[in-house]
Amino acid sequence: MTNEYLAFAPISTDADIPVLDPAAALLDEMMARVGVDGLAAAFADPGLLALVDQHAAAVRDALVDADRDADAAGLAAYATSIVAAARRGGRTLPAVGEAPTRPADWMATDWHLLRLLGVCMLAEVLDVLP
Repeated sequence: MTNEYLAFAPISTDADIPVLDPAAALLDEMMARVGVDGLAAAFADPGLLALVDQHAAAVRDALVDADRDADAAGLAAYATSIVAAARRGGRTLPAVGEAPTRPADWMATDWHLLRLLGVCMLAEVLDVLP
């Protein structure tokens, strides 16, 4: 069985190689798929930044409502649920390097990508990325 959307970094048994927390690894991949390009576009466009900030606030509120912490585990669980819902709706995630780069493209993109971009923004703000 393969995971088409989110992969985890392999866990090393070598004492010299740090073990990457699975939640942090998932967030790192999410950042590579949507966060890097999306946040760069958002910081270049105040309207998009406001939209992403609203999505980040909704993520934060959802975690509070679910009695989850706004940490790597909580954000990763939320992101996983968004990816699963998107998959059920026939939507996919962009591969690394294939996310939109222009603010106008992000403003017109699917809701699930904007919500995942909100997750990435929170992960960056909360400093939970590896």
